[in-house]
Amino acid sequence: MTKIKLLIVDDSALIRQMLTQIFNEAGDIEVVGTASDPIIAREKIKALNPDVLTLDVEMPRMDGLTFLRNLMRLRPMPVVMISTLTEKGAEVTLDALALGAVDFVAKPKVDVSHGLRAYADEIVGKIRMAAQAKVKALETNRANVAAVSSVNENANSGMKRHFKTTHKIVALGSSTGGTEAVKQVVKNLPRTAPAIVISQHLPLAFSASFAKHVDEASEMTACVASDGQLILPGHVYIAPGDQHLMVVRDGARYACRLDDGPPVNRHKPSVDVLFRSVAENVGSNAIGVMLTGMGADGARAMLEMREAGATNIVQDEASSVVWGMPGEAYKMGAAHHVLSLEKIAEKILALVD
Repeated sequence: MTKIKLLIVDDSALIRQMLTQIFNEAGDIEVVGTASDPIIAREKIKALNPDVLTLDVEMPRMDGLTFLRNLMRLRPMPVVMISTLTEKGAEVTLDALALGAVDFVAKPKVDVSHGLRAYADEIVGKIRMAAQAKVKALETNRANVAAVSSVNENANSGMKRHFKTTHKIVALGSSTGGTEAVKQVVKNLPRTAPAIVISQHLPLAFSASFAKHVDEASEMTACVASDGQLILPGHVYIAPGDQHLMVVRDGARYACRLDDGPPVNRHKPSVDVLFRSVAENVGSNAIGVMLTGMGADGARAMLEMREAGATNIVQDEASSVVWGMPGEAYKMGAAHHVLSLEKIAEKILALVD
């Protein structure tokens, strides 16, 4: 069996030790080296040729984002960020995903050793997934990064309109690679587009930052969904990281319903929960979209959406970071259209017209 060669880059000796122990116990991952800062990491990448890199955000001599930007431009490879569950950590991690990082691991703010050990299976799974992920050089991502950073927030928000009713709803599910994929879809939709409800696998600490990034990239108004909030055209509603998002009827209109139930398919929020509520309450007025993601969350409920009359789109394998969730939906027969990421917004608008 060929093992995944992993390089760990972190300024904390404790984190390096804990991660090395976790990965070496996995059996199919070999930690070929560790580095305490990006300068050392640069030399070890040349010498050890790792398959995957874990990268801390805040390090001495060169910050993680600067190192990642250079790495993805000169030697693109799968990178999993090691981030903190803070607002600042969320912002930096989302920037890292925009620069080409495949995924992230959120380390706890206290009792790091016990916290990492508790999530060992998830951490190992992310490295295995990263080893299979499609990685693009930074040049292909630069337009997305520029689109986020160059928006004048005040001017953008001033252009957004508020509506009083809604008809069509787009229900979107995503996971690994999804933060950038979501932005790519939404930024190509006008402010008159139908409402979008999103279940993206993220921790709660990242939800507000993610909503802000989507809002700044688009003419649509994006927010973290709240319980009872009416669903209006031109708006994007993102599930908070610790609750399931559902769509319910409120008279002739639709509203968000948050649920604090247990994880479904190991996820909370779960795409299955969102899609199943859309199948039950929206039916043929819905458009389902499944973007890149690991696993199968949402695939079965997307089939239920199709059976209820919805029209479904899945991202194709070539443009997905991981063709897990969209691939499973396709295999189940849930999809009407299999499209590259850049074609999805166009298809949504065509279905509305």
